[in-house]
Amino acid sequence: MQLNQARAIITGGASGLGHAVAQHLVAHGGQVALFDVNEDKGHATAKALGDAARFFRTDVTSEDGVALNVAAAHASMGGLNVLVNCAGILGAGRVLGKQGAMPLANFSGTVMVNLVGSFNVAKAAAALMQDNAAGEDGERGVIIHTASVAAYEGQIGQAAYSASKGGVVGMTLPMARELARFGIRVNTIAPGIFWTPMVDGMPEAVQQSLSASIPFPSRLGQPNEYADTVAFILGNRYINGETIRLDGAVRLQPK
Repeated sequence: MQLNQARAIITGGASGLGHAVAQHLVAHGGQVALFDVNEDKGHATAKALGDAARFFRTDVTSEDGVALNVAAAHASMGGLNVLVNCAGILGAGRVLGKQGAMPLANFSGTVMVNLVGSFNVAKAAAALMQDNAAGEDGERGVIIHTASVAAYEGQIGQAAYSASKGGVVGMTLPMARELARFGIRVNTIAPGIFWTPMVDGMPEAVQQSLSASIPFPSRLGQPNEYADTVAFILGNRYINGETIRLDGAVRLQPK
């Protein structure tokens, strides 16, 4: 798929990795619909991106809300052939913390946003993509999820987060196999430690420690490197059912 042909929904598109993807696609002639819960930042981001962007306040865990916004995004862009799921929450917390056992709502809330939310938007987008005209190799759309290296080496305090991201990795291949008959590819990117607004607020000593833990290059990942990986997946139709680690060879330690 050529980037100037992209008509993309990007969840979590108002900041961080999602914003970087939106910037990249718009810069290469694509159109984007930003789904985010932060209304002020969402409108500001869409305005800064120009006429090729629009914002829809979206709770990815709402089945009806997502269906309505996916349909509206499709109408506003004159089509939909890309979904990039970047919306997510950390959900950090120990199973047995200082205040006792983790409330079940903390665990289920993290899984709802990171895993169920990703599935929710993907199935609504796929329902519209299946009716697209077939392009080269019969392709009709591309879905890209965001997992994390924590799906493989979850640290202490990441039981909920790792479970949610592990679920994203786990559903990638079966979803790709099922949607293959419609010409819809499904892939996942598992980022390592990236420079996001959350990291930007950490003390400099913590930032340096995080950078030093990464073998090479010994620095935090840049959001534009995530966006470049999205573009690579969009452009290479033979990448399907795959999870790509984007992590500088880091392997998370227990804590």
